[in-house]
Amino acid sequence: MKKFKCLCVVGTRPNFIKIAPILRAIDKSLYVKLLHTGQHYDNFMDRIFFRELSIKKPDFNLGVGSGSHSYQLAKITLGVERILKKYKPHIVIVVGDVNSTLASALVAKRMNIPIAHVESGLRSFDHSMPEETNRILTDHISQLLFTTEKSANQNLKNEGIKLNRIYFVGNIMIDSLFYHLNKKITPQKIIQKLFPKKKFELVKNNYVLLTLHRPQNVDKKEQLKFILNEIKKISDKFKIKILFPIHPRTKRNIKRFNLQNILNNKRIICLSPIGYIDTINLIYNSKFILTDSGGMQEEAATLKKPCVTLRQSTERPITIKYGSNFVVGSNSSKLNKAVNTIMSNARIRYGRIPLWDGKTAERIVKTIMRYLKEA
Repeated sequence: MKKFKCLCVVGTRPNFIKIAPILRAIDKSLYVKLLHTGQHYDNFMDRIFFRELSIKKPDFNLGVGSGSHSYQLAKITLGVERILKKYKPHIVIVVGDVNSTLASALVAKRMNIPIAHVESGLRSFDHSMPEETNRILTDHISQLLFTTEKSANQNLKNEGIKLNRIYFVGNIMIDSLFYHLNKKITPQKIIQKLFPKKKFELVKNNYVLLTLHRPQNVDKKEQLKFILNEIKKISDKFKIKILFPIHPRTKRNIKRFNLQNILNNKRIICLSPIGYIDTINLIYNSKFILTDSGGMQEEAATLKKPCVTLRQSTERPITIKYGSNFVVGSNSSKLNKAVNTIMSNARIRYGRIPLWDGKTAERIVKTIMRYLKEA
């Protein structure tokens, strides 16, 4: 039997979460190498994620680091080209919508290597987001487009992509979520681990988890100030603790804009970035989520936790239909209405999201193998 060679590309920590189930599902008929572009460049956090997700050490690491979109795209493109020429895979697997995704796909396309894009077809229709451009371009040059929800299929059809390239397989993020759910620990233990010398009275369903990292929210002083002030108002009004693992980009801008005083509140608990399992457990035990993350919208819907999305739109509309995702943007009235609804313990109905069953990676690998054998 012919043994096919595959290159899996990751660049950011959400990519790690998406690639881990695929690496577990790949059988002996597919020889796989892992390329880490280093788009996320915190070596300590990388090690935590790789260890928790049981991901093998990358075979290649470009160490690209921070920089503008153009800088990252250029550096990744050059590095990936060098590796593809040497390794000569039969297929390249890219995930998500980051710069690593697009750059790797562009190089593979130029070298006539088939591309499998995991998490295809998601659209926010907000073209000010770099991720939206990355999604669209990657989809249009990929041969295998793996979608998480039916709306993604329709988006691709609307853009003229042929049906024989589109495969509705479910959500790879949820594979990782289900795989790690048996590792639950109480939120109190998480906080004690993160702050061993401090004690916090943290009760299940009685705190909020906040994450904030998108440039639209944290790179402009007035927008970041608005969000932090709204968070403080929520904490004061409902006397509820807010756990805030601060992204490095957000932390730098809070300091640069001199906004530290807003967070000087005993109920706002600022944390360093935390690992995947700790994050899942904090979601699982929280009252609700405040976030601008796409992945956390999906995880909250699956865990049946309300989510307030601090963005103007979402590329994951299924989390509104089947979950309890309130997309509020920069509208104070919408934000307060959503939080009031959640804190009033209003009954929220959740549905079972089609194919979010923990078996997405198996479907992806079977489809890739069938494609390679027929090519």
